[in-house]
Amino acid sequence: MSLSVDQLTKNYGATLAVDHVSFAISKGEVVGFLGPNGAGKSTTMKMIVGFLQADNGKVTLNGLSHQDDAVAYKKMIGYLPESNALYEDMYVKEYLSFIAEGHQIENPNNRIKEVIELTGLDLMQLKKIGQLSKGYKQRVGIAGAIMHQPLLLLLDEPTAGLDPNQLIEIRTLIKSLSAQSMVLLSTHILQEVTAICDRVLVLHQGKLVADAPMATLLEKHQASLEEIFKILTH
Repeated sequence: MSLSVDQLTKNYGATLAVDHVSFAISKGEVVGFLGPNGAGKSTTMKMIVGFLQADNGKVTLNGLSHQDDAVAYKKMIGYLPESNALYEDMYVKEYLSFIAEGHQIENPNNRIKEVIELTGLDLMQLKKIGQLSKGYKQRVGIAGAIMHQPLLLLLDEPTAGLDPNQLIEIRTLIKSLSAQSMVLLSTHILQEVTAICDRVLVLHQGKLVADAPMATLLEKHQASLEEIFKILTH
């Protein structure tokens, strides 16, 4: 089971936002996707999901591309966008029931219970989403993204704006999800990558400038991740 991104390219007018990017991810990996603002991370993730059409290149997941069968392809993906748009007037359990129905989950009540336990939403399931803290809203977003047990989980800035306790809890949750899914985690928080990622992809001005296991990258440069990031993006 793997994700293959091959020569992915996206232009916005005269601006080359993503420049022939290629990489692969295997089951069990948590891969950090790093880069300065405007490097092309979110654009790349949207092309992987199928929200944006690439100008060139191809993405395959388990051998299937979006062009082959868009519905079957998207069923294999769980996606938490940076905006994490939720229906704030819905109750947590009601929202998750809505998501489960959309995915046509068999035995939805059992799966909803599993996801609530996994994401630590037990005490929040009967509250309206709009009443929750940002940390719990992120948990609801992740719960919705994993409802259908996706092969690939894409998380765009999942811990932005969280307090230190929430950071630790969400990091632990993300790490645990790799037992079932490949995880691609876009973030600008370098400590995040050090804490939970097995491998690092670094994007700069649309180009992939690094793709290496965390330990290999640190050993090669004999520097902290912060220092390595500065070297690769300047």
